[in-house]
Amino acid sequence: MRRLRLAFVIAATLNPALPATKPAPAKKAAAKKPPPPKKPTRAAISAAARAKAQEDINAMIAADTIGVENASALAPFFAAITTPAGPVHILQFGDSHTASDDLVNSIRSVLQTKYGDGGPGFILPGRPFKGYRRFDARATATPRWKTEGVLQNRGNAWQGLGGISISTVVANQSISVDASGERLGLNFMRQEKGGRVEINADGQLTEMIPTQGDAGAGTWEAQLTGGEHLIGLRTLDKAPVRLFGWTLENSVGVTVETLGINGAWNNIMLAWDNEVWSAQFAARHAALVILEYGTNEANSRVWEANQYRRDLAAVVARIRQATPETAILMIGPPDCGQKKPLLHLDDVIGAQRQFARENNIAYFDWRSHMGGPRSVLNWVTAGFGQRDYIHLTGDGYRLTAQMLLTALEQAANVSH
Repeated sequence: MRRLRLAFVIAATLNPALPATKPAPAKKAAAKKPPPPKKPTRAAISAAARAKAQEDINAMIAADTIGVENASALAPFFAAITTPAGPVHILQFGDSHTASDDLVNSIRSVLQTKYGDGGPGFILPGRPFKGYRRFDARATATPRWKTEGVLQNRGNAWQGLGGISISTVVANQSISVDASGERLGLNFMRQEKGGRVEINADGQLTEMIPTQGDAGAGTWEAQLTGGEHLIGLRTLDKAPVRLFGWTLENSVGVTVETLGINGAWNNIMLAWDNEVWSAQFAARHAALVILEYGTNEANSRVWEANQYRRDLAAVVARIRQATPETAILMIGPPDCGQKKPLLHLDDVIGAQRQFARENNIAYFDWRSHMGGPRSVLNWVTAGFGQRDYIHLTGDGYRLTAQMLLTALEQAANVSH
């Protein structure tokens, strides 16, 4: 309710028997401060300019022949997706371009339409950070969960498959996920004094899971009927519980799983406990891993080429030690920067391309597919790039997915 301040004026009647009082001097009017200057607004983009930019970009995409470099490295993936023996899992690790799920969901939608819907696969638990979303799952969480693994709170090394965990020591804290699939799993941390959790599926399946045990990766699985399910989890004790994520999938079809962290470099993976991470990663039996990093490295003043190559080698070694048969695709950073390219953009792309060539890794040069250096200006004009000249809009990420999938299809046809 809006409060109104009431001003009361008291009128005094002069008593002629009293001596006259000297009138109070008049107060000087306070000088008015000038209004603060208005922030400059970004120039509006005319409809004609936007239409012309969109026309140019669509024509460029139609004529795109760049393809995927080192496409032969994807042969195991092409074999898996065309002659599947079960679900085909694609895991995309990356920065904010991945974390928003725009790009990944666009890839997911096309592949699941063509090869079958394998469900969401791995999903981070609860609502681990502001803006977290999956287009193929809806989630809730009570307030007393603590998130670790994001750049604002890196926490310890026990962060699991997605590099992020949520934890609590409070009873009756809950999370839920609403998504489709017939095989349900929970990834959690076993710890010495771990508490119990209760899982409920559609109000029917109810099971109590202890998380106490020797430190390491814990899993729980259950079979459900096909279709959409509402899954809930509740802590039962005043004891520590740490969760890494859900898995929900079908026995056939494709999953494209979003494993992005805002602001991340590729070496963030090296901070995760390798025993815990490798156990959960190997359980996914990934046919393809996509590494989408480089934007934050390119924007850093402390980036150094030799260290970057060493980090790339260490990340790839972890993946191949856990699952040697997994194909790897590296996606370079998009064209970025308003007045000039990001500081190390050329260097990062060059280092990635060389590393991919030398290590049997496929490479998708995102910047070249956009049109090359300074193409981001045209993408922003077209409404395909955001006004920070780094991130794309939903339409821009959909166009990127279209270019990537076209390049992959061309590579698959050549390999056959």
